[in-house]
Amino acid sequence: MTVDVDDPRGESSAGAAGRVPEGNLALPQPPATGSVPALTAPEASDARTGDVRLRSIVLLVAATFGAGMAMIVPMAYSLAVRLDQLAPDRTEALGLVLAVGSAATLVLAPLTGILSDRLRSRWGRRRPFTVIGLLIGAVSVPIMALAPSLAVLTIGWTLSTVGWGTAAASLGNWQADRLPPHQRGRVSGLTGVTMQVAPVVGIILVGFFRDQVLVVFALPALIGVVLVIAFLAVVRDPDSRGMVFERRLTVGGLLRSYGFDPRTAPDFAWNWLGRFIFFSGLTLTTSFTVFFVAQRLELRVPDVAGVLAIVSASSIVTATVGSLGGGWLSDRVGRRKPFILTGASLFAAGCGVSAFAHDLPTLMVGTLLNSLGIATFSAVAQALLLDVLPDREREAGRYMAIALFAQKIPGVFAPVLGGAVLAIGAGAENFTALYLLAAALAFAGGLLITLSVRSVR
Repeated sequence: MTVDVDDPRGESSAGAAGRVPEGNLALPQPPATGSVPALTAPEASDARTGDVRLRSIVLLVAATFGAGMAMIVPMAYSLAVRLDQLAPDRTEALGLVLAVGSAATLVLAPLTGILSDRLRSRWGRRRPFTVIGLLIGAVSVPIMALAPSLAVLTIGWTLSTVGWGTAAASLGNWQADRLPPHQRGRVSGLTGVTMQVAPVVGIILVGFFRDQVLVVFALPALIGVVLVIAFLAVVRDPDSRGMVFERRLTVGGLLRSYGFDPRTAPDFAWNWLGRFIFFSGLTLTTSFTVFFVAQRLELRVPDVAGVLAIVSASSIVTATVGSLGGGWLSDRVGRRKPFILTGASLFAAGCGVSAFAHDLPTLMVGTLLNSLGIATFSAVAQALLLDVLPDREREAGRYMAIALFAQKIPGVFAPVLGGAVLAIGAGAENFTALYLLAAALAFAGGLLITLSVRSVR
């Protein structure tokens, strides 16, 4: 297994235009780097239509479910429980722990994406990185569960988010490699709803073991490992040893690969910025959900699991409607932007309700609106991302990693910003200000995508 990276050499505009993917005709493409074998494995796609087979989609959705549970449950619940044991009454410390983990993924996500684009192995380009991610994620479990200090807990969370983030990104790269345009909305809807449902199921499960910290961390990871391995065992990547690159990438070239010129891919750039703003608002709320519920309902932090399970379980329906309905309809009518704006508006409305909620029924209304909005936005925005992805044939991993920045950069600064917003005023944490700020950011992100992206309706 070898990794070869290249310093691209120019080609004629006619040659570049010949490679533009369907549905992406408005985007100038980066130059070619050499011959690349076909990326459609017989095991994954129908030879006649080019559609990804149902079996592969089912296993992809299951693997996404597992990776999402392993990645999100610690962030949404387990870390807060462990932090409450190590440093009671230090809500702001959670933001710092999450920020360090997100900073690590900012550095590594593009690197793994770039290297997977150019990996030459009999197991393909994406599978080895998925396996590496699984191993790192599994190692993080005992470190987080048995951490004797905040520093060790931070190290464990960093390994967890890097490991599971790598595995999840590899699954996303597989979608970018394989899915034809007419399947992107539906499959993005399916994977989107699993990312909504996975943490709900995970929190319900760990709620039965809320006083057993090791199980709280280990159970979601175990489910993730099993489901991702099932995908790897059945759905194959094509052998990539025949890939040829004319030049190796220098250190400077590698650093330049972390960015891109917005002028050559304006729709990708606008979509990136809109997602960045939306996820900044979303991260403000998700980072402190446990402490928010505990304050508003006057509960102990460990006891929040039961409430979260009830509230989250009720959101499964709205998450399913938003993801599947939004993804399917956007494919059906050939339009993405109206659904993106609708999703952002619904999430903003949910934040507005939650900002003034002090009882369970009102919290549930806010959560249901949030769930419907996040699911609708995420599913359709993912499909739109695949529509405007530059140079999908050769550098899908690189650009998917750059797109991931839009979610990971908010993970670095939003929890810290959230801690500062919570300190506004006197008395208890100011969750009202936090949720109103989140609403404004989320709506602004959806509106920006709607008004600025040109090549997709």
